[in-house]
Amino acid sequence: MNHPPGMPGMPGMGGMASSVDTVGAVLFILWTVAMWAAVAVLAYANRGVVKPWLYKSSVGLIGLGVVGQLGHFQEHVSQAGYWVAHPLSPAWMTPWANSLARGMGQIDMTKPSLGMEILHLTGNFIFLAGLVGIVLITKRATGHLQSRKWAKMGVWMQGIHGLEHVILTLSVVLGASRAIGLSTWFGTIPPGPALTTYRVWWHFVANLIGTGILAVSLYHLWREKRAVKAGYQPELAGESAAAAPVTVPGAGRTTETPETCPAGRGTPDSGTDAAEPALAGRTG
Repeated sequence: MNHPPGMPGMPGMGGMASSVDTVGAVLFILWTVAMWAAVAVLAYANRGVVKPWLYKSSVGLIGLGVVGQLGHFQEHVSQAGYWVAHPLSPAWMTPWANSLARGMGQIDMTKPSLGMEILHLTGNFIFLAGLVGIVLITKRATGHLQSRKWAKMGVWMQGIHGLEHVILTLSVVLGASRAIGLSTWFGTIPPGPALTTYRVWWHFVANLIGTGILAVSLYHLWREKRAVKAGYQPELAGESAAAAPVTVPGAGRTTETPETCPAGRGTPDSGTDAAEPALAGRTG
């Protein structure tokens, strides 16, 4: 099989893109843009008062991120599986990934590897948006949440991995003969089985760890969903505030509000406690 020049190890990406390739590529890029537009809107809206649509919109953002990562991760699993069966062969991409890459490659047909780099760049940023969605949805919850801790860890790791793909893509855009980044050892590994092996397994391991962090975060999010959802219910927040103890300035002690005083004790400002009626009966 003849491989496109300047794109060793990625068969099946030659030829003209079909209308299906083009439509799929446009929709995939729009998906990524919409995800990050949603991140921006939700991050801004979460700074103010609770709005009814915030919780469900955050859940939707997380769900789309999970769906995107399932497709992204299966691509890396398929590539790793193909390598196990054919360790000396050029790298392989699934038919649907080849279709999307051909469509995206129309941005500049003189750079055969550009479509593949854009595909993996957008896939990683869909995943990153889903992780950010978990951080956003847990922002209003009180207490220490495991889901938020794991999601923040995932954002940091996937952010670094996403930066790697930005560098890989930009190097091709700027005219490098092959992608330059940590997964190509900054372009020093010549094309061939060594480069294929290193790059396939680098990205597989990175996505395996990232997907594992996402799974753990989602598990804890499911367990902590009541605490998370309570942060988006103003009436519950009001009840919590009413039940909180009140510190009287200058008194050096904490008193209870009328709503939380036990029955029979009266209010802090009544000037009478339960023992005073009895004292009044023994005097005079």
